[in-house]
Amino acid sequence: MAYILGIESSCDDTSAAVLRDTLLLSNVMASQEVHGKYGGVVPELASRAHQQHIVPVVSQALEIAGIRPSDIDAIAFTQGPGLLGSLLVGTSFAKGLSLAAGAPLIRVNHLVGHILSHFIDVRSSSGEGAQPASGKKPDFPFLCLLVSGGHTQIIKVDAPLSFSILGQTIDDAVGEAFDKGAKLLGLEYPGGPHIDRLSQQGDPGMYSFARPHIKDLDFSFSGVKTSFLYFLRDKQSEDPGFIDKNKAHLAAGLQHTLIDILVDKVVKAVRQTGINRVALAGGVSANSGLRERMMRESKKRHWDVFLPPLSFTTDNAAMIAIVGYYKYLDGRYAGLDIAPVTRSSLMTGE
Repeated sequence: MAYILGIESSCDDTSAAVLRDTLLLSNVMASQEVHGKYGGVVPELASRAHQQHIVPVVSQALEIAGIRPSDIDAIAFTQGPGLLGSLLVGTSFAKGLSLAAGAPLIRVNHLVGHILSHFIDVRSSSGEGAQPASGKKPDFPFLCLLVSGGHTQIIKVDAPLSFSILGQTIDDAVGEAFDKGAKLLGLEYPGGPHIDRLSQQGDPGMYSFARPHIKDLDFSFSGVKTSFLYFLRDKQSEDPGFIDKNKAHLAAGLQHTLIDILVDKVVKAVRQTGINRVALAGGVSANSGLRERMMRESKKRHWDVFLPPLSFTTDNAAMIAIVGYYKYLDGRYAGLDIAPVTRSSLMTGE
């Protein structure tokens, strides 16, 4: 039995979690509201907020889990990718606690955390025993559609720490396309959830936008953003009130287009690999339209689809801790000279 403390500080959320093996004992989050008025995360403000939050967040996570620092068997922290200032706060704190508690350090790739969030267990509803947080765990190998503000990838997962990238975006991530579209519609940051809510009131077939033709399993979303921008510009020149009159339909059309692009590539990946187990991961996996579409595809194509709980779609320390657990079993520790990295491949250090 091992107690793993996870620390996540890659962007604007400070989080700490404790796992006992794969069972989640605590997952504490401190969010930062200050960035909304700037239309995006301000790195300097984010790092300062992490400095304020990290001590109380970690203390609360340990208290809820009912353990002391001396009980920790390993400390897993996000090494990257992310904002340098934010990562430095988490990395530095993890090093200090490692020295104080005598627990080894484990570096974690943030993207791997999203993928392995499907393997976190929670207490059963009866309070006795444990059950997968996602309802069920995928068998290996499986395909993972990793979708977020910074990444869009289709990944073949052969084992907890063995991955192959089958396809990825050649320009923008799908989350960025959602946020950019939302900004053009005058919606607040972060725009993705606003697009999702608005689209439920609109007709996805009323307006359609450019779909790129990219070979193999790679993605491109810059053309969709440009198509959306030019469409709005042309319509507004004819009618200045066009966006306000059609905002829900525009949101629905944009979301439908982006989801079509994602799902078309997943269909192709399943055909190429013969693997019909497909998991979603990352912030955009919270999108209700994408989740519903994947479930429809699973029935139509006889896929086994795995959807993460909404609480594990956003950045959180539980997903860092679960990676830490598997690396702990392998003895993959990091030295005190470890440094954060703002950009990293999925396979870096894994």
